[in-house]
Amino acid sequence: MAGGWARDGAEQEQIESTLEDAVQRARSEMPKGESRRHCEECDAVIPEARRKAVPGVRLCIECQSERDRKKTSVSGYNRRGSKDSQLR
Repeated sequence: MAGGWARDGAEQEQIESTLEDAVQRARSEMPKGESRRHCEECDAVIPEARRKAVPGVRLCIECQSERDRKKTSVSGYNRRGSKDSQLR
């Protein structure tokens, strides 16, 4: 159900495009190559199980968790369309 000048299905195409961009960004940020034995941030030993589970891992779990908390992903799209969401 498109409104105004948008054609039918435009909203779904926008949602799918945004999702695809997020997937591509996440894939590009995945570690590659040989895993490190020690964390590059704190020099803690990275357990062998983690090195096998995440090929190319560079950080220990604690440092990776902290980095993930600091990282924010902001979408430039306002899908709700309400005035309240536009003011945030």
